[in-house]
Amino acid sequence: MALEVADIFRALSPAHRAREAGHLSFGQLRVMSAIEACRTAALGGHVTRCEDCSYLDIAYNSCRNRHCPKCQAAAAYDWLEARRAELLPVPYYHVVFTLPAPIADIAYTNKAVIYDALFKAASETLLRIAADPKHLGAKIGVTMVLHTWGSALTHHPHVHCVVPGGGLSPDGTRWISCKPGFFLPVKVLSRLFRRLMCQRLAAHAKGALQFFAENAGLRDADAFSAFLKPLRRMEWVVYANLSATGRCPLFAISLERLRQRKIFMPGIHGVAGIRSVPSIGTPTSIRGEAALSPAPFALFVMRRLSFITSPR
Repeated sequence: MALEVADIFRALSPAHRAREAGHLSFGQLRVMSAIEACRTAALGGHVTRCEDCSYLDIAYNSCRNRHCPKCQAAAAYDWLEARRAELLPVPYYHVVFTLPAPIADIAYTNKAVIYDALFKAASETLLRIAADPKHLGAKIGVTMVLHTWGSALTHHPHVHCVVPGGGLSPDGTRWISCKPGFFLPVKVLSRLFRRLMCQRLAAHAKGALQFFAENAGLRDADAFSAFLKPLRRMEWVVYANLSATGRCPLFAISLERLRQRKIFMPGIHGVAGIRSVPSIGTPTSIRGEAALSPAPFALFVMRRLSFITSPR
């Protein structure tokens, strides 16, 4: 018997809601309620009857929430198939931009602002460095995926970028390939990403960012400037590497996982000029009695929910 996210929520979310009262947003509560009610009598349904044996089959309605694993698995599969048709016959590179821990900390209460800045800073970094004749000298395209948690299931905002190994010449008449096995220098990417992200944070400090609890002192402009100062000097983590198979890492892996129904995609975060895609990696179900006990998996789900954002 499969253990589903909805089963965990129905069993443990009342206690979680009580324990986190005042800390869960309306959007998070709405997602939890939708998943709990999905395909149950709470949402109604319809009945079909066999004309020969009078067997009745009851099918309950879906919640259609974009975070629901049951409702979005098929849509995610269709989306990936459509994107796969757009792939070019060239090697693909995997680039990851990660926020430093101090900025990740303030993202808790500033998800829309920080994640939007992360997307825009990362995309501008790739486009500008790739367009530089000293590096690639081409117009590139990029598919970006937001992850707000890491492999240890802790808050770890970063964006995965899938980039073809080359781009169009400035006049749009020819394809320029990158060096074999090398896309763009990570140190150059890291420095520009750091500068662009700090600039965006400084611009938002005048009103768009909100600070609470131990970060309340950052409401003061001088304190926030002092907060950014060491961040401008530290090394920021940027990873870039050729896909292990040379194929697009996002679609090669994700299509197989979707066929096995082991992931769901909780939503699309849009950024002007960049096609962004849903986050990947959360299991919808665990098959087998010894696969994972309910308690740790519930912690997994609750943590994942706490980082869901709603900007479109």
